[in-house]
Amino acid sequence: MTTTAPAARTSLGVSASLIGWLFCVELTSGILQGYYVPLISDIVKHLGIHDADYNWFDAAQLLASAIVVPILAKLGDMYGHKRVLLVATALTAGATWWLAFAGSFTTYLIAFALQCFYVVWLPLEVALIFERGRRSDAGVSQTRRAAGFLVVALETGAIAGALLSGILFTATGSLPATLALPAVCVTLVFFAILFGVPESEPLPGRRLDSTGFAVLAVALLLVTGGLTLMRSQGPGSLWVWLLIALGVLAFVPFGLIELRTADPAVDLRVMRKPAMWPVITTAGLIGISLLGAQAPLSTFAGTDPANGYGLGLAASGRSLLIGVYLISMIVGALLFPLVSNWTTPRWALIIGAALVGVGYLLFLPFHAQTLQVLVNMLIAGLGSGALVGALPAAAAAAAPRGQTGVATGMTNTTKTIGGSIASAVFGVVLLTAASETVTSTAASLTGYMAVWLICALGAFAATALLFFVPKAAFAD
Repeated sequence: MTTTAPAARTSLGVSASLIGWLFCVELTSGILQGYYVPLISDIVKHLGIHDADYNWFDAAQLLASAIVVPILAKLGDMYGHKRVLLVATALTAGATWWLAFAGSFTTYLIAFALQCFYVVWLPLEVALIFERGRRSDAGVSQTRRAAGFLVVALETGAIAGALLSGILFTATGSLPATLALPAVCVTLVFFAILFGVPESEPLPGRRLDSTGFAVLAVALLLVTGGLTLMRSQGPGSLWVWLLIALGVLAFVPFGLIELRTADPAVDLRVMRKPAMWPVITTAGLIGISLLGAQAPLSTFAGTDPANGYGLGLAASGRSLLIGVYLISMIVGALLFPLVSNWTTPRWALIIGAALVGVGYLLFLPFHAQTLQVLVNMLIAGLGSGALVGALPAAAAAAAPRGQTGVATGMTNTTKTIGGSIASAVFGVVLLTAASETVTSTAASLTGYMAVWLICALGAFAATALLFFVPKAAFAD
């Protein structure tokens, strides 16, 4: 008794300390995710581009994320999740400083794409937490609760970023000065990780499947290259569909290579488990709305009502609108563990995905007033907030030891793939009939309606797939 109690207190103290430092990391991640959205209309004017062109910044970052996240997640399993977290943070800091002083479409595109390394932070953090709690009988539920707290940090940071960016830009009128703040935050959090986060215990004897990762990268580049070509040549171009078809076909040799490799880049045998593949697929479908619809929502809110639609909100007004949406995501993240206890983790995931679908479906009839848009975003935000932390935690629970990082990383990879494809498609959709508007840089209402419908259908498809998860999955 005298030795067990202190050990338990030590274990609890380490876990609380770990979550506290990771809270700071996700707070910074949230700042990065929320800071730029209210400034989109101002960045568009600063760079002299079209509203729809901003979607290509998102598409480039999401594509780069889809490529680097599985590699870094695998390296975390091999060499330690803290070590890789430090590398990803250093790379993110460099790109964020570059972004602050980018003055053209090309330089902004490159810097924004290279900022993608922060996307691997959450999967690595969940892996760190789960590996420390694996030896406990309640490790799964502890990870679920901890992931919920990390999402609270993420969305709190996003709220702070959204509010600060609008206020700072209004006060200074300088875009470079405004964009320097997130760069300072990322630089500081590097030292928080270095001195505050303990290292995990990697499983020895692992290797990096460079061939598998190379084939995966080629497949993703071909698909997104076809979508990029669609932007300039339209969906009627033969080259567009040829590149997309080649990209899809490239996944066939990728699958064959992975099944024959002893330590594959992505273990397809694990990914096809009944408790895993619906979760991974859901992450991709939710990525359509969670990542792909950010820019359209911001530009819609900032569109001049003289076009016959739009809210005409300035940067500060858009910041407040997005801030309320992010608060609903915090509520959703906090409610998810409670709903999981009242029902099951499976039912909590189903409810979360359904709320996202309902929220975006309501945009079709209700979008003329700020209050209507706000209600829609609140409903979608509850579901999105629940799923952001729940999906990687569920994947960690279903993964064998030594593949926690890869499993949690795959939820982010498929989420970013879904968001990347959605951003590219939305860019084309929003350019359709843009000449019908009064403002030269505005998109069409028909395009926005299509975006909302696609987001709703993706979420409802995820809802249906989650019914295939075993009823007792993700329990302690």
